[in-house]
Amino acid sequence: MKNTRNGMVACAVALAAGLSATATSASAQEAGYIYRIHNPDGSVTPVAPRGTHSVARQWNEVLLEAIRHDRARPTVHGRNLFHISAAMWDAWAAYDSVADQVFHSERQVAVDLQAAREEAISYAAYRLLIHRFTPSVGAADSIPLIEAQMASLGYDPMNTSVVGDTPAALGNRIAATIISHGLSDGANEANDYANQYYSAVNSPLFPDFPGNPDITDPNRWQPLAIEFFVDQSGNPIPLGSLEFLSPEWGHVSGFALHEEDKTDHTRDGDPYPVYHDPGPPPLFNGVGDDYYRWGNEMVAVWSSHLDPSPGKPGATMIDISPNNFGNSVLPGVDDWMAYYDFFDGGDWGEGWDTNPVTGAPYQPQMVPLGDYARILAEFWADGPSSETPPGHWFTILNYVNDHPLFEKRLGGQGPILDDLEWDVKAYLALGGMMHDIAVTAWGCKGWYDYVRPISALRFMGDNGQRSDPLQPSYNPDGITLHPGVIEVCTADSTAPGQRHEHLAGNEGKIVVLAWRGPDFITDEETDVAGVDWILLENWWPYQRPTFVTPPFAGYVSGHSTFSRGASELMTWMTGSEFFPGGMGEFFAPQNEFLVFEDGPSMDVTLQWATYRDASDQTSLSRIWGGIHPPADDLPGRLMGAECAQDAWGLAQRYYTGQVSCPADYDGNRVMDFSDIIGFLDAFGDGNLVADIAPPYRELDFDDVLAFLTAFGNGCP
Repeated sequence: MKNTRNGMVACAVALAAGLSATATSASAQEAGYIYRIHNPDGSVTPVAPRGTHSVARQWNEVLLEAIRHDRARPTVHGRNLFHISAAMWDAWAAYDSVADQVFHSERQVAVDLQAAREEAISYAAYRLLIHRFTPSVGAADSIPLIEAQMASLGYDPMNTSVVGDTPAALGNRIAATIISHGLSDGANEANDYANQYYSAVNSPLFPDFPGNPDITDPNRWQPLAIEFFVDQSGNPIPLGSLEFLSPEWGHVSGFALHEEDKTDHTRDGDPYPVYHDPGPPPLFNGVGDDYYRWGNEMVAVWSSHLDPSPGKPGATMIDISPNNFGNSVLPGVDDWMAYYDFFDGGDWGEGWDTNPVTGAPYQPQMVPLGDYARILAEFWADGPSSETPPGHWFTILNYVNDHPLFEKRLGGQGPILDDLEWDVKAYLALGGMMHDIAVTAWGCKGWYDYVRPISALRFMGDNGQRSDPLQPSYNPDGITLHPGVIEVCTADSTAPGQRHEHLAGNEGKIVVLAWRGPDFITDEETDVAGVDWILLENWWPYQRPTFVTPPFAGYVSGHSTFSRGASELMTWMTGSEFFPGGMGEFFAPQNEFLVFEDGPSMDVTLQWATYRDASDQTSLSRIWGGIHPPADDLPGRLMGAECAQDAWGLAQRYYTGQVSCPADYDGNRVMDFSDIIGFLDAFGDGNLVADIAPPYRELDFDDVLAFLTAFGNGCP
């Protein structure tokens, strides 16, 4: 963010009057995405979203709702989003003479093409949804929704025939093909996706008890042991420590993953394949020791922002509009530490001078840092209603699709597509990429098995402080002191009237100015835990007590990887890096949005100029939430961007039939001069549809040779 705290406070006073009208008009709304047009004069015009949806969109909404009722398993649901999107695509493409199919290859004809496609899509989606969600913990809610959708469309769910040329039979065959594939794709679906050989090296952390006395390797993941665990979707998991979710997911078959991008690792004789391997994270007392400590300390420092009350760091008023937020170029490795604002939060993005659609400056929106940080931590944690991070970006895609200013031109060019064609193409690309990212990120998580901040911070705090040998509790393995945020509790600081007075009796321990934790919340509707000096041994992420931190390793951040990939893909797919109208918005009403404490203290609207801005906000939210240090973040963003490039290139080839016939650029299945022109245009434009040979994600002479070979071979 480009403004300093003092500058933001001054700006807040000047803008208060201008913002009051916007806040008043917004406050009548419930939490949700906002559809409105920002006019050049600074006024806004509310608009209605598109009201009609394709059958593919309807089934996508059913899938998202089923995910919300299931356990929060980003890997499993990234796969579900891909497979059901692919099922709908294969049904649509069966009635197209050019397009290639992903799992089930079969051509059909129909007199009423639209009706046939809708019926085939519905049977394929229905059968696969029933198969995948019947074993779900939320089946009692999900299965009736799936059945109701089928009934609302007028189709007979008892028609299970796979024989003949009817659309229903075609849909049933597509579902059967994908179900069969799913039982042999490496996910271990038949055993409810259970781990087969991973074992944690650290004993569990009991977060309700002080410190972290039982950790043996501060570089490795540590399970949590709590009375019961409630996952991000609200499902309780009973007593015991939590198993690592999907540490062997790198074995699962992907969409656009390349063998050339895979590194095969082995631990204790067990294989851990990693695609797009970023290399090891920083290690405590090893390579990257300073970055390890600095990053986890920054997580603790940003926790001090989680309270908008007067006198707290989070009371600082900041401009969260695109005028100040966003436009953040990712740093090179040498600048990773410079990218973040260690004490004040945020990154080095300077915002946007003007809205490219209106040509006018973005209007500032001043809110307390404490509200902004808390909203981000909750909004991006698992999606507004826990559809997991991959599903969250499907809700953003659907929001964009419904915006009246958005034109459904693939890549921003060519004719406007009808709703069904746009949806099946967009869902295939996004679903395929989300699945690839889950395979990639969780392969990395399983192999590097990296520690989470709650374990690292409590461990370092137990050791003492490393800043000054002359101060109490010195230990080279301790935490770095940052006056005003991370300190040693002393007799002077606990004296009556001093900042640590309430911690008297704990002299010599490390204290941190941070969110006080769930013990200070009795009534979630009215209580706010707030920020104060606490013992670092009791530090807690900004999470509810039944969740604490996700049950899998931190490196790399799944949120950063999913979100950066989605933002890149949506940029290419829509033909613009900007949201429709130059602004995407989500409204969080005063005292209604936060879940496990009261807040925010005022109406707040999250605003993003570009898809990448939304992605960057996701990544920062995980630091404010206490879930990831920076070491988990930027490597994940880079990994997600690479997955997006591969997925978009392959999706386009499915659209145009160039999976089966790579040199056929005009779709007539005949090699001629127009195909040469088509390849040269794509190559010259940097379109990844021309990226058909390694090294991938760059267009070079190898792609030219591969094209010429395919041209000579012709179409099958």
